[in-house]
Formats: sequence, structure tokens, C-alpha cells
Amino acid sequence: MRTTNDYKEYVLEQLNVLESITFKPMMGEYLLYYDDILFGGLYNNRLLIKKVESNEKYNLKEEIPYDGAKPMYLIEDMENQDFIKEIILETCKCLPKKAKKKQGM
Repeated sequence: MRTTNDYKEYVLEQLNVLESITFKPMMGEYLLYYDDILFGGLYNNRLLIKKVESNEKYNLKEEIPYDGAKPMYLIEDMENQDFIKEIILETCKCLPKKAKKKQGM
């Protein structure tokens, strides 16, 4: 099952506590970025974030976004915007910014 547009809009509304949230459609799902840092995505109507050292302390449930992928952490409490913000900021501390594409000459 692909992520629905309604779920995507709901998640983006919950993430409005953070500035600079963007998304990129990817094969029926959505990659999520904060300040050009890929931190997670929407997979089958689930908000999943990358597993990194800084977010282990939250003891989140692990889920596989799609067959063959590495486990990610599931954000279940979508109503707690402060908690979501904290987790995303902690996650992004350990992740690199998206590389900028070079302009042609």
C-alpha cells in the first residue's frame, strides 16, 4: 500500500512546528528532509525516521520501510508535536546535509 495524500498532508501539518521541512516523492512514498537533511520518510502511511545514535534513547519501535531496507524507527504518537520535533532534531544531529548539485558552466 502506498502512502495516501491525506496521510502525507496530516504528517506535514504535524511537522509544521519545524521550519524547513520538505519532502520528495519517491516511488509512491515520500522522503522527508529537515534543513536539507534526509531524516526519514513516509512508507505505507507510517512516519519512519532513520536510526542513529542520538535517537536510541527514545526506545522507539523498529520497522522495515520496504523489503530489503534497513530498519527505521516508527513514530506512533503523531499528536505530540513537541515530541516529534525533539526526535527529528536529535536524529538530524547525526546525519549529513544533502549535497548541493553543482551548476553547469
